[in-house]
Amino acid sequence: MKTARSPETPEEKRTARVPRTGSTRRLLLPLFWLLVLVPRASGSQAGAPARQDPARIFASGQAALAKGALDEAEADFRKVLRLDPRSAAAHANLAVVAMRRKDWEAALDELHKAGRLDPKMSGVRLNIGLVEYRRANYPAAIAALESVVKEQPESLQARYLLGLCLMFVSRHADALRTLEPLWPKMSDQFVYLYVLSNAAFHAENKALDQKALKRLVEVGGDSPEFHLIMAKAMLSRHDTQRALDELAKAEAANPRLPFLHFNLGLAHQQANQTELAESEFRKDAESDPDSPYGLEQLGKLYLAAGREAEAEKAFRDALAREARLPGALVQLAGIEIHRGDLDAALKRLDSAVKLTPDDPSVHFVRAQALQKLGRKSEANAEFAASRNLMGAGIERERAAFQKEQLPDPQLANQP
Repeated sequence: MKTARSPETPEEKRTARVPRTGSTRRLLLPLFWLLVLVPRASGSQAGAPARQDPARIFASGQAALAKGALDEAEADFRKVLRLDPRSAAAHANLAVVAMRRKDWEAALDELHKAGRLDPKMSGVRLNIGLVEYRRANYPAAIAALESVVKEQPESLQARYLLGLCLMFVSRHADALRTLEPLWPKMSDQFVYLYVLSNAAFHAENKALDQKALKRLVEVGGDSPEFHLIMAKAMLSRHDTQRALDELAKAEAANPRLPFLHFNLGLAHQQANQTELAESEFRKDAESDPDSPYGLEQLGKLYLAAGREAEAEKAFRDALAREARLPGALVQLAGIEIHRGDLDAALKRLDSAVKLTPDDPSVHFVRAQALQKLGRKSEANAEFAASRNLMGAGIERERAAFQKEQLPDPQLANQP
């Protein structure tokens, strides 16, 4: 069965606005569309029996996908592939099914299959960038998204996502060049203005930094969400007291504001107020039983203080809420290596490598575990992989990110 690229999707015409009120956990998160790709039936297929017509089965799968019946949709798209193994659109839609299940590895596998079958299919590389973004594999996401923006410079979705990824690896000047053209369409949105201001500050573009902050004040008014995002901007500048003042205003207006306690913990941590930071991270973990981020920060705080047993529990609790946290996996594996539990550590590192294959630190720690297990050839291969990635400049980017950037789950955990 031949496939055809989909018509224009709405991602370039629409962008989610961040609401200024409310208390849902997704309050500060940008919304992205998942692209569904449609094949075109050939003349010979039109006369085939319905149960053997790939186009009709595909349409059934699309209808199931639209109503959220993922198992039914998957079954239909797999039927299409049995009839037409070269259907790039069926693979692309199986990727959408996997993305909605947050099965990032399966999604990537299907997207790469679709891309090999139809390199020009609309949306495949964009979704690859989105999946790598969700896996926190920012270098891989950048590579995919840069190719989309090069071919479609007006794509709001690809450009914005690329700007976020560039900011996360501290390529601030590149992030600024990528994000600034979005001003006419996005200058009424909290998150965009915060990201733009942050990139401009670190790129030492004072004029654009002030312009973005001024617009942020105009858009935000006196809402608790505005005070929270202003606090984030102040934290990124290490203006801790102003950040705490903004967070106090946010708390007074809405003590249940998502990520409030998480950012209070970061602010107190930045002020070397360890006990207060610990208390706020605990509150964050208690206020949202589904969020792993406060627990992950608790683990890092405990580990820095030499409280290894408490750190281990915090990392385990974080991973129980979200198994795909590369940082927590690596940190917990490090504790297990120190304790001599090498098999358990290696399993965690295997998972971390799948989530962030371009992170040299993961390969380095995995090499240490393999070396201690006496698997020298595998260890040497992992050490080599780590060196190669560092040579490519990825480690320098990550080191800069870890030094300058604060954890920002509002951005990193989009819907």
